[in-house]
Order: sequence, then C-alpha cells, then structure tokens
Amino acid sequence: MNLVFLAQRIREIRKKRGLTLGQLAERSQLTQSVLSKVENFRVTPSLAALGRIAEALGVTFSELVEGVDEKKKVVIVPAGEGPVFDRDRPKSSIVYRSLASTRHAKLMEPLLLEVPRGEPRKEALPHEGEEFLMVIDGAVELEYGEERYCLKKGDCAYIDATEKHRLLNSGPKAAQVLCVFSGDNV
Repeated sequence: MNLVFLAQRIREIRKKRGLTLGQLAERSQLTQSVLSKVENFRVTPSLAALGRIAEALGVTFSELVEGVDEKKKVVIVPAGEGPVFDRDRPKSSIVYRSLASTRHAKLMEPLLLEVPRGEPRKEALPHEGEEFLMVIDGAVELEYGEERYCLKKGDCAYIDATEKHRLLNSGPKAAQVLCVFSGDNV
C-alpha cells in the first residue's frame, strides 16, 4: 500500500470537510498524535483504524483506499510538478515534493526536499528502512546520531534510517536534496 498516497488522501478529504486533526480524532476515536503520524506517513494505520477514519470523514472504506494498490509500470513527473506537502508541521519547515505519487505500490519513495536556511527540523528522528540523499543545489549538514557530515552539490549519503537523523542548512539559501527512502513507511 502506498502510505504517502493514502496519507495525502486522508489529509485532503479532512481539509475538504473543514475538519481539524482534533475534530477528526474526536470523531474517529483515535488520538490526534496517531492521526498526525498517519497524515505524515510515519505509521501505517491498521484496517480497523482506516475504517474509523473513513467513517469519521464520511466516506466508505473502499473510497478511502481506492487505487492505493495500483502499480503503474511507468510514472512520469514533469519538472516542478508532483504534489507538494508539509511533513511534521510545525516541527519541520522542510517542503517535500513527491516524485512518484501516482505509483501506489512501490518499494521506495523518491522525494525532492527543499531545505530552508537554518534548522528546518527541530529534532533528529529515526524511521524504519534506508535513505539515500543527493544534494541537487546548495549545501546541507547531515546530522546522523552524534556525527555531522557536510554535503555540497553533487554529494550523496546512504544511511540506515533507524538512527536519529536530520538535515541542517547553514548556507545563504534553501538547498534542494533528492531523498529516496525505503522501508515499512513507503
């Protein structure tokens, strides 16, 4: 199941209905924290939780998950296109652009990150799987556990994402980083 696609769909329907996360939490009897993690594709909800979310949003279960297991053989995303979403607001100011959102059943998730100047994520976080990073423009620091690595345009890093990590940007402008991750949260 494409967790990013599902997360985007849940957020989109919630916003279309004019509901806050708190209101959805109350209606679904799930915590606001869990719903936030679902919408930010940090956790995969159980079938029971998806059913409660669907009911709280006023859609059927099948409407909520329709198409999430389709597997297109080719996905083309023109430059500058692909859905943009914020992940973990207000804890992070990184802007994420999905580079394969219409491929629903996949083994990896490619994203283009816009990393603003400063400390765009308040804390380093781990997640399941592995992550590949390539700086496309600008420069960033990769904080990985207790280590820091300076990465400039063209530099790459491949990491075990179960260790706490985050990107920092002390440069004069936003940096762009290609991020491809794999694991249970794809």
